[in-house]
Amino acid sequence: SFEGRVEVYHDGKWGTICDDQWDDRDAEVVCRQLGLSGNPKALSWAHYGQGSGPILLDEVQCSGNELSLDQCKKSDWGQQNCDHIEDAGVSCDPFTVLSFPSPLLAEGTVRLAGGRSPSEGRVEVYYNGEWGTVCDDGWTDLGAQVVCRQLGFR
Repeated sequence: SFEGRVEVYHDGKWGTICDDQWDDRDAEVVCRQLGLSGNPKALSWAHYGQGSGPILLDEVQCSGNELSLDQCKKSDWGQQNCDHIEDAGVSCDPFTVLSFPSPLLAEGTVRLAGGRSPSEGRVEVYYNGEWGTVCDDGWTDLGAQVVCRQLGFR
């Protein structure tokens, strides 16, 4: 329930993602988009089996702060040079805890967790190698606006 081949729905059909440029930052976004927490890990070379049908995305390059893959730098939909042996996968393992600072996450990176949609939830901040919550003492709309801007909302 927290890992598998990544498939996306676009223009009325499901398809896979090519693993070119696929890394843990992309996995972080997929896990967030699915509402899963844990240690995001990108897997390549059809680790979870080859898909069928179209390969819809290639050259996905997320920063890790996006709320969905659609916000990441990527090729145009359907533009790819891959075979299904390169289908991308993700594990959002909730049982693995990072015990060291991730080189992919900058101190102060924020995310939303536990919401009903990717645009709401508890504010969490990455610090000293782990995610923590933000206390609501003194929390105002101004703080919420800063977080929303940091996450790419306007």
